[in-house]
Amino acid sequence: MSSEKLRIAFMGTPDFAAVALKALLDAGHNVVAVYSQPPRPKGRGNKVQKSPTHELAEAENIPVYTPVSFKKEPDAVTTFQNLDLDVAIVAAYGLLLPKSILDAPKYGCLNIHGSLLPRWRGAAPIQRAILDGDAETGITIMQMDEGLDTGPMIIKDSLPITAETNASNLHDDLADMGARLTLQALETLAKEGRLENQPQPEGGETYASRLSRDDGRINWQNSAADIERQLRALTPWPGVWCEDAKGKRLKIHGAVLPQQQGGQDKAGAILNKQGDVACGAGTILRLTQIQPENAKAMDFASALNGGYIAIGETLR
Repeated sequence: MSSEKLRIAFMGTPDFAAVALKALLDAGHNVVAVYSQPPRPKGRGNKVQKSPTHELAEAENIPVYTPVSFKKEPDAVTTFQNLDLDVAIVAAYGLLLPKSILDAPKYGCLNIHGSLLPRWRGAAPIQRAILDGDAETGITIMQMDEGLDTGPMIIKDSLPITAETNASNLHDDLADMGARLTLQALETLAKEGRLENQPQPEGGETYASRLSRDDGRINWQNSAADIERQLRALTPWPGVWCEDAKGKRLKIHGAVLPQQQGGQDKAGAILNKQGDVACGAGTILRLTQIQPENAKAMDFASALNGGYIAIGETLR
């Protein structure tokens, strides 16, 4: 069997998924249909926008399907089954797949998951890995079953999480890795007509719950290292913030860990004009870029000079 003969459906929504779809198309694979979340209002203008995967598929003249729920739309299930697929590739699709969908392709559905399973099953594995201080993360290509990221693993690859790793660059690195591993899996499937897999290890399961705006709120009782990871993990969304001494929201866009640590100041206290703020366990975080409520983002010195904040005040 050659790769050109594999009939593939691609199921994905955001940029992370679009990277893999583009790689499949660039490699000449026969993607006969794309499934994506329906167009939704987005941005300041609240204009209805198609997902990145949807737009890419349309540009390549591939039929796009946008069911809201397979369980509530039996016609959507029938349409999928009638595609006569060899395999479906799933990446950050955002829709639960019932058994009727999982079993429809000859070789089932393969998922591009952004973690080293069984760690960080669920919706936000990239951000949770940074938040939790993991030393590494990666991609797992897995055979999907009816559980939440519980299926057997086909291929894994890893990369380190460093002090420079943030949600944006880790997302891009993992998207590229996922695309590469998917091509590798499809090449094997085309040549051998099967894919070796192994069950996920027992134990070590963690769940990457969906992020909310509240995840971005700083607790100054946490250590400076914890808050700095929070910033790297949750920028640009949902964003990291606190309240100033007047109770107004203060967004934090940039911060570093200064060499000098230690002190007994109250957590949240602004210590000096360099932007040092006291954190838990006697640690210090240096704010470099902040955005006061109803103002543009600015460096710390500009916020100080503009009277938005003051040395000695306590952030909360």
